[in-house]
Amino acid sequence: MGLLSEGSPLSWEETKALADHVREHGVNQFINLYHRLKDRQGDILKWGDEVEYIIVKFDDEQKVARVALRAQDLLAELNEKEQADPKGVKSLWRPEYGAYMIEGTPGKPFGGLMAHFNLVEANMRYRREEVTELLGSDECVMSITNFPRLGAPNFTYPLAQPRPEDPLSSARSLYFPDEAIFPGHPRFKTLTRNIRKRRGEKVSIKLKVFKDVKTKLPVEGAPPGEPDVVLLDAMGFGMGCCCLQLTFQACNITEARRLYDQLAPLCPIMLALTAASPIYRGYLTESDCRWNVISSSVDCRTEEERGLAPLKNQKFRIAKSRYDSIDSYLSPEGAKYNDVPLTYDDAVYQRLIDGGIDHLLAQHVAHLFIRDTVSLFSEKVNQNDNEDTDHFENIQSTNWQTMRFKPPPPNSSIGWRVEFRPCEAQISDFENAAIVCFVVLLTRVILSYQLNFLTPISKVDENMQTAQKRDACRKEKFWFRKSSKTTEQRAAKANARAQAEAQAQANGKATLNGGGAGVLENGNGNGLANGSGSENGDIDEPLTNGTGPKLNGHAATNGTSKTNGTTNGSTNGLSNGTDSDHTDTDDEENELFQLLSINEIFNGKPNVFPGLVPLIRSYLQSMEVDTDTHCTIEQYLRFIQKRAAGELITTATWMREQVLSHPDYKQDSVVSESINYDLLKRIQSIQEGKHVEPALLGQGYHSKTKTKEFIPPALQKQLAKNGCCEEK
Repeated sequence: MGLLSEGSPLSWEETKALADHVREHGVNQFINLYHRLKDRQGDILKWGDEVEYIIVKFDDEQKVARVALRAQDLLAELNEKEQADPKGVKSLWRPEYGAYMIEGTPGKPFGGLMAHFNLVEANMRYRREEVTELLGSDECVMSITNFPRLGAPNFTYPLAQPRPEDPLSSARSLYFPDEAIFPGHPRFKTLTRNIRKRRGEKVSIKLKVFKDVKTKLPVEGAPPGEPDVVLLDAMGFGMGCCCLQLTFQACNITEARRLYDQLAPLCPIMLALTAASPIYRGYLTESDCRWNVISSSVDCRTEEERGLAPLKNQKFRIAKSRYDSIDSYLSPEGAKYNDVPLTYDDAVYQRLIDGGIDHLLAQHVAHLFIRDTVSLFSEKVNQNDNEDTDHFENIQSTNWQTMRFKPPPPNSSIGWRVEFRPCEAQISDFENAAIVCFVVLLTRVILSYQLNFLTPISKVDENMQTAQKRDACRKEKFWFRKSSKTTEQRAAKANARAQAEAQAQANGKATLNGGGAGVLENGNGNGLANGSGSENGDIDEPLTNGTGPKLNGHAATNGTSKTNGTTNGSTNGLSNGTDSDHTDTDDEENELFQLLSINEIFNGKPNVFPGLVPLIRSYLQSMEVDTDTHCTIEQYLRFIQKRAAGELITTATWMREQVLSHPDYKQDSVVSESINYDLLKRIQSIQEGKHVEPALLGQGYHSKTKTKEFIPPALQKQLAKNGCCEEK
C-alpha cells in the first residue's frame, strides 16, 4: 500500500495548507538522495513477490460467504515470528486497505540463482498455510482479486452498514462501510477521507453491466441517464482489491531505468493474461480487470483538473488519476516514444534540473509532484532533507502506476529497484508462482539479449484499456513491437559473443553456464558472469547524464564493454553495440508496431515476433539448471503458453462461466448469495488441491512442479564448489 508513517494524521484542511511544503521538501530530498546514490554500483539481483489475500467466512447452513474483518487480529499473530526473529522468518506480513485483507511476502528476497525459481511456489504455499492455521474451520484465506459481492448488502462479518449521511464517516459510501477499512493504521481512513474532500465529491466508479437476456435496467443505483452502469462510490471498491506484484533490485540506476522502460509496454499484456475480476457489487460486468476500478477509486482530481470546469483554483488539467499507467519513459532509448504531452510544474522541473537531475528523470519526478499530498502526519511535517525521504515518498507512494521506479531507502543496503504492478491475483499458488517466475525470467532475457520492447506511450495507454475488456486474452489485439530476426539468430549472437569473451577472460570464472548469457547462475543476475555488478558501457554512461552518443543505435561511450577492469563472460549477452532483435539498431523503417493477439505475443508469429516464451526458452538453453528447477520452470512456461493460446482460460472467464452455468442464475447479471457461496467454495477446493479444474489449470497440475522450501544441500554444495553460493 506504500509508505506507512507512524503518527497523528492531520485534517484535510491542515494537509492542504502544507501541500507546497511537502512538495518543496520532497523535491529537495530526492535531489539529495539522487546525488548520494546515483553512482552506486554492483548490487546483485534480488527480487520478491507480494501477494494480497482476502479472508472469507462461510456460513454453510445459510450458504452465504462474507469477508471476515479479521486482518488486524491476524496480523498481530502473524507478526510475532518476525518480531522474535526478524532475519529468520520465511514470510513477512503487512496490512492492506481492507479490514479483510493481508499482504504476504517472502521473509527475504530471492536472488540470482536458477534454483531460486524452485522456491517461490513452496514459499507461497507456506504463507497460505501459515494464515490458515490461525483461521476457524469456517474461514479461508484466498488470493482472489475481488470479492464478488463487495458492496452488496451484508457482505461483511461481523455485519456492518454504510453510513452515507454520517459526517464522521470516511467514505460516506452508499455501499462500503467504514468498518471494512483496516482500522490498525490511520493512513487508510485518512486517504479515504482526503481523496473525497480534495475531489469535492465522492469518487465515481462506473462499470458497464453485462447485459443478459433478463438483465433489469436501470441497474440499482445507476446514475441518471446511465441505466446500464454499475456504480461504485468508495475508495474501498478499488483499494479493496488484491493483486500480485514484483520488485527487482537492479545493479545500478542505469539498469533500473532500463528495466522500468522495457517492462512498461508489457504491463497491459500481463494484465490481460492475468484477468481475474469480472464481478463487482454482485453484478457481472463488461470488465475483466480491477485496474480502472482502482484508478477511479482514488481519483482525487477536481472538476477543473478533469477538464469539466475552467481552470480557476487549480494549476493544471491532469489527464489521468494518480493510479494509472506510466506517463513517460526514463531511459534515453525511450525518449522518442514519449509521444503524449507530459504535465508538470515548470518550477519543480527547473529546480530538479538546477539540482543536477537529467531531463528525463526530472520530468518524471516533476510529473509525480503535480499531485498534492493526501495523507500527512503531524510528526512528519518538519524533516531533515539531507537525511529523510518521507516527503518524497509521501508523493511517490501515492502515485500508483503500472511501474514504479524506486530509489534506495536512506541508510540501507537496498539498491535501485523497479516494481511491476499490473498483475491480478490468481486462485492458486501454482498460477501466482508461474506468473512471478515468468516475469523475472523475462527481465533476465531483456538484459541478456538487449531486447527492446519500447512502444509509444499512447499505444501503451490504448493497450491498457483493451486489456480490461471481456475475454481480452482470447479476443483482443494489442500494439506490440515488430521483430526482424529469429530467436535462433538472437541466441546464436548472444552465445557466440559470450563464449568469445569467456575464452578471453584470464581467471575463467565466467564459465558456470557454458558460456551462455551468464545472468542468473552466478548470483549476480545483472548481465555479468564475474559478479562485478558493473554494466556494459554501451548503456551505462548515457543514462547517468541523460544524454550520450550512439553506436550502431545503442547509447555508447566507446563501443566497448565496461567491466570493472575485466572482460566478463556475458555482459548482458550482447555488448559493444551488437545488433540484436528488438534493439535500437533496427532501421527506423523497421521499428514498426503491429496489432498482435496475446497468443502471438507469448507464443510467436512467424516473421513478426518470436514470442516471449520461446525467447525465455532460448535463454534457458544457455543456463545450467538443476533437474527439479528445470521441471518446475517448464511447467510454468507450459501453463503460460496454454493460457495465452486460449487452451486454458483466464480466471475472469472461468468465473463468468461458473456464474452463467449456475442453476440459481436467472440470466439477470446478478451474482446472488448462493452463487457467490458456491463460486468461492469451488475456489477453495481448487486452491487446496481437492478439485482439478481442467479449463483453468489443465489436468493434474498440482503434481507437476518440484517446488521446494529450500535449495537441496547437494545442490548447495555443487553451487559452492562452482563459487556460486546462496546468499545467507
